[in-house]
Formats: sequence, structure tokens, C-alpha cells
Amino acid sequence: MSCHLSLCGLASAIVCLACDPRVCADQPGRATALPERLSETGLFANVAQQRLGSRVFAYTPSYALWSDGADKRRWVYVPAGEQVDTRDPDAWQFPEGTKLWKEFSHDGVRLETRLLQKVGPGSADWSAVAYVWGVDQKDAVKAPYGAVNALGTAHDVPASGECFACHDGRANRVLGFSAIQLARRTYDDSVGLDAEGSAIVLSEALPTLDVPGIQSQRAALGYLHANCSHCHNQSGSAAAAGKCLDPNQSLSFELDFSLRSDALLSVGTTATYRTAVGRVIERGKPQDSKLVQLMAGRGAFRQMPPIGTEQVDELGLRALRDWIGAL
Repeated sequence: MSCHLSLCGLASAIVCLACDPRVCADQPGRATALPERLSETGLFANVAQQRLGSRVFAYTPSYALWSDGADKRRWVYVPAGEQVDTRDPDAWQFPEGTKLWKEFSHDGVRLETRLLQKVGPGSADWSAVAYVWGVDQKDAVKAPYGAVNALGTAHDVPASGECFACHDGRANRVLGFSAIQLARRTYDDSVGLDAEGSAIVLSEALPTLDVPGIQSQRAALGYLHANCSHCHNQSGSAAAAGKCLDPNQSLSFELDFSLRSDALLSVGTTATYRTAVGRVIERGKPQDSKLVQLMAGRGAFRQMPPIGTEQVDELGLRALRDWIGAL
């Protein structure tokens, strides 16, 4: 198997060795077919004015993935005449030509924008690549092999094959753009995708899905869903395909931090509660919980998530400690 990596450390190399060759090994080849510049991908009609392209809509997930404190913006595009099939709230199906972008910035300076594009009809027919912004901030250039310390910061840009270390954990390969992330809540009036975008992009209206529990419980469950469930889930199709990131297959498949629409009646019915409490979460003892110990550290083999982050998320860790301490 051939995987091309940025120089992001031993953990990334291990991830690559665990890749399903059908998903990861061909990524550099697929990336060559994507445009050379971000301005050519359709995201912006005018980059300088930050004016979005036709049928491009901004969205914001309820629960964000920790990325060492980077500020992020996200957009989605679906070709004319097509929509995301959202009839199954837990398994959205994306048409060929779908594009999702995620921009990373620090202190107002854009560092990279990642593109995930559906390039065929199959569930694994996705290509991914990052575009690194220039110092003048006028455009970003394709970087299929990633970049280290982008624009002189500590931010590392992943190689295209590395993207699927996380994205391969879901059958449809899409993270963050889902019913549970964009749904309406009875306790919150925030909007993940506006009415115009929903009507054009989605086949069905967004459902109302309340994450169970009080605010502290919802925060913890949502955090684990966004940061852990793309690897730690029990998706049959993803498991059968061979997840890219699977350092401990048994534990990876037995734990499940997903928030599924059919298991939101109470905190106790969630997959997190059923599979993690008593195993990696010790009731009332955050300091003794393996989950907390791994999240609180950084270093090869001794951190969670194992890639994509070099800094501990102190606010997220505090939310989990508070939740576990109250169990």
C-alpha cells in the first residue's frame, strides 16, 4: 500500500499503515483531478470579496471537532437537480458532485481550506485535499502532501490520504454535516443550516432532535459525538470496510460515542452511556477514567484523539470531567 504523508509524526504513519487500501491509498491520485487553486473549486464567486459561489451554503454543526483552537468556517454545495437524501436521519446519502469545505484560521489569518468532494456514485467515492493559503491571503494552493507549520504557525495541514483516517469511520464518509449536527432543538434556537440552504440541499426538512439530559450532559454527549464517534462507533458498513484508524479493533468497535436519532429518549439510552460507562468512564471518578486520562495527555500512543491535535482541549476536558463527576 502506498500512502503519502505530511511530516506530522509517528501517529500519522501508524494511521496510514492501518488504512483500507480502497479508501486511502488512491487519495493522492484522486487529488490530482481536483483544481489547483481554491478559487477554482466553486467555493467563492469572488475570493477577494468572500462572495460565495452559486448553490454554496454556510453551515455550523452543533458540536465542533477540536482543532487546537483554530477558528473554522464550513460550506456545502450540491449540484443543480440533486439533493442530499435525508430520509434516514442517521445515514444521509450524498449525490455525486457534492462538495464540503472547511476553513481553518488563527487570529484572523486563513491557513488552509479542506475540500471533500464526491467523485463517484459509491459510498467510498470521495476525494479530499487541503488548500494552503498564501501570505497575501488572496488564494489557496492545493497541497496533496500537506504542510507543516502553515504560514509560520504551529498548524499542520494533513496529506490527502490522512483525511480518511477519520472520514472512513462513517459509511458515507461525511462528518459534521448530519441530522444530529444540524437538527432543530426545542431548547435552542440556533440554526445550523438556514432555510434557503435546507430547501435546496436537503430532500427532507431538518427534524427536531433533542440531545437528552440537562445542559452539562448534552455538552458532554455532543462533545464525544463530534470528537470520538467517527472512530468509536458500531457502524456495520464502516466496520466491514476496515476503518483507517483502528489501533485497537476490539475496543474501537465495542465503544460507541454516536448520537443516534433512535436512542435519544434519555441519557441512559445513548450509545455512549451503554458502551462507555463502566469501561473507559468511571462513575463519579473522572481522574480514574481512561477516557479523561487519554484526552488529558499528548504524545504517541497516549492521547485521544490520536491525530489532528497537539494541544489539550481544556474546556472540553472540563465539560467531560464535570459530567463524569456527577454520574
